[in-house]
Order: sequence, then structure tokens, then C-alpha cells
Amino acid sequence: MAMVFTIVSALQEKIAVIIEDRKRQEEEEKERVFREKEEAEQKRFEGTKVSVETFLAWKLKFEAEVNELKAQRLKDNPEPKGLSGKEMFMQDDKLDESDMIFLQSEDADVEVDESLFQDMEDLDIDDDEGLDLDDSDGAVD
Repeated sequence: MAMVFTIVSALQEKIAVIIEDRKRQEEEEKERVFREKEEAEQKRFEGTKVSVETFLAWKLKFEAEVNELKAQRLKDNPEPKGLSGKEMFMQDDKLDESDMIFLQSEDADVEVDESLFQDMEDLDIDDDEGLDLDDSDGAVD
């Protein structure tokens, strides 16, 4: 009887140790899976680290795609409709100063058609400053 008690007690202890080990392993497995998911999520947010080499490779690929799209567009529509204002400005350096040259030239006389300003009574302008718009001499009250 004493021997059976000792064997049963040893088995109970061994079973308790096995159960605790399995619970610990399950917890460790859950933690490992959670960490892996968290690391994968973190990697997704980090993106690709950019170095000079990777940027240059991307740039070459991007420029090739852009050139291919331009070639396709020219192939589809070979007849150019003319340059846009930006394209003309970027191509000709003289356009940088053309406005200043025009304003400084003698031909820069700007004519104003005063008949466009005769119907000023129709406008809803507040007369806060005491200006009389009806006076033809332009005097301020």
C-alpha cells in the first residue's frame, strides 16, 4: 500500500510538471506568433530604406517609364498642337526678361478705355472713405 501511494504521488507530480510545461509552451508560442505579426506589421510601415543605389535604380526605371509613355503618346497623336506656356518659358531664356524689356520700351503705352468705368453707380461699393464717384473731376470730399 505504501509503495502504491509513492508511485501515485510521483505520477501526480510528473503530470503536474508536464501540464505546466505544456501551458508554458503554449504561452511562448502565442507570444512568438504575436511578435511575428507585430514585426511584420512594423516592416509594412517602415517601407524600403532608400540608398543612393536604390534611388538611382528607381530613377532609371521611372524615367524609362515616362519616356515610354511619351513615345506612346507621340505615336498615338503624332501632330503636336504647339507648346504650352510653361514649355515655351522653359525652352527660351529670353522670355524670362521679356516683360521687363517690354515695360521699359517706348511701345509700352497702355491705353485705358474709360467708357468701361462709366456705369459705376450700378456697383455696390461702400462709400466708407467719402469718395464721390459721380464727380467727373475726380476730387475727393
